[in-house]
Amino acid sequence: MSARVSSKLYTPELLGLATGLAAFPLTDDLPLRAEERSRTCGSVITLGLALDDYGLVSAVGMKVSACAIGQASAAVLAQAIRGDIPGHVCLTAEALARWLAGEGDLPAWRGIAGLAPARDHPGRHGALLLPWTAACKALSQSAAAG
Repeated sequence: MSARVSSKLYTPELLGLATGLAAFPLTDDLPLRAEERSRTCGSVITLGLALDDYGLVSAVGMKVSACAIGQASAAVLAQAIRGDIPGHVCLTAEALARWLAGEGDLPAWRGIAGLAPARDHPGRHGALLLPWTAACKALSQSAAAG
């Protein structure tokens, strides 16, 4: 087994990130919704977003049934998405997928470095990408309506 694959997955930083998810409950007042399920691990996320009058993300809420990796990724997304433009969120999601595939740098997003240990564990990539995929799906509803 290579050193790359044997790196520690559940670091204290990553587990700490996962606990931050409790600050973002899914509420009924979030009109942009998406639910995503990982085919590889069975994790499920239901995400709700709202945009302000300028088209910036103004609120986020989630219901997450996932491993600590999925929870941590959802928390990283939620903690920094407010005030962002939808296009940047989706570009970050794409860059994150490329990074996981070894094809680019870790995208610039507050707190995202805490997810770095998951890169060495391909079986967790689906859970890590799940909240980002759900966010882009929810935000696409806004683009379709506008």
